[in-house]
Amino acid sequence: MGARSYATHDDVDLVVIGSGPGGYVGAIKASQLGMKTVCIEKNATLGGTCLNVGCIPSKALLNNSHYYHMAHSGDLASRGIECGDVKLNLEKMMGEKSKAVGALTGGIKMLFKGNKVAHLEGHGKITGPNQVSVLGPNGEVTEVVNTKNIMIATGSEVTPFPGIEVDEESIVSSTGA
Repeated sequence: MGARSYATHDDVDLVVIGSGPGGYVGAIKASQLGMKTVCIEKNATLGGTCLNVGCIPSKALLNNSHYYHMAHSGDLASRGIECGDVKLNLEKMMGEKSKAVGALTGGIKMLFKGNKVAHLEGHGKITGPNQVSVLGPNGEVTEVVNTKNIMIATGSEVTPFPGIEVDEESIVSSTGA
């Protein structure tokens, strides 16, 4: 039998598949309780849909849009705050959103490091009762983790409604927003 071309992690207490709010909190807590923990995330950054493209970015844009509306509509002026000519710089607004996302996802990375949670990048696939394989972008196995426990925290997908097509133009999902 030939040698494997991927790394193998043994003696792991918990593998968490997914690093969204459920996954990263579960991984950190398990590690704090003394479990040797590995978290597998398919995306380049931790935090899942919520931190990367859903909840947090949407709220950052809504919050900044509200400030713009208050300044543009005269609401701030009526409160004694005069701004002059109000302009929207969408590129700068999107940059601030990206900075907020980067700070939060980077914070999770630091929490993983501080709590000794191993992070493996790739698609987690359960390949046995106590085994999870990490798949690379082309579906190849890059690592295999043998574990006592598996936590599936893969988040959710947008549920389409019959007769309504999410085209990410006029009808958008949390990801497309």
